[in-house]
Amino acid sequence: MEEPITTLINDFQQSFKAETKFYSNETSLILQKKHLLAAVKRLKEQYHFTILIDITAVDYWPQENPRMHLIYQFYSLEDNQLLRLRVPLKNQELSVESITPVFTGANWYEREVHDLFGINFENHPDLRRIIMPYDWVGHPLRKDYPLGYEEVQFTSNFDEIDHKKPYAKD
Repeated sequence: MEEPITTLINDFQQSFKAETKFYSNETSLILQKKHLLAAVKRLKEQYHFTILIDITAVDYWPQENPRMHLIYQFYSLEDNQLLRLRVPLKNQELSVESITPVFTGANWYEREVHDLFGINFENHPDLRRIIMPYDWVGHPLRKDYPLGYEEVQFTSNFDEIDHKKPYAKD
């Protein structure tokens, strides 16, 4: 008898043209974004991946195509299997369908990814900032986000750094 994960991989390769990657006993399926919602429904209903562990993203800037990968991690208690779905996103198309109709717990994960990476989730019930202040400009986990930092002060550069520090005015 074929293992459930092998059946799933074969099904997803035929139905969704998924690409498969294996690393360290973990399986990743790479899907086009148009197949995401249907694939997630099938994972939950047919293959018993009932636990959404996490949603995150990876920024490959300065690469444009794909600019980012949206990563979903699922777990099947019934089969004791971990599965990762990756959805490549082009720089001009940083949006994907929300999976909250299938996994209501995705709500907060999607808000976090939207807030920190700037990926939009279409048909999300409440897509507003969750970590950064509402008036914040930009998305801090993008690789092209400007870093504002203060140089470390040592005895060798004390005067130079001290001169640049923004002290309160009397």
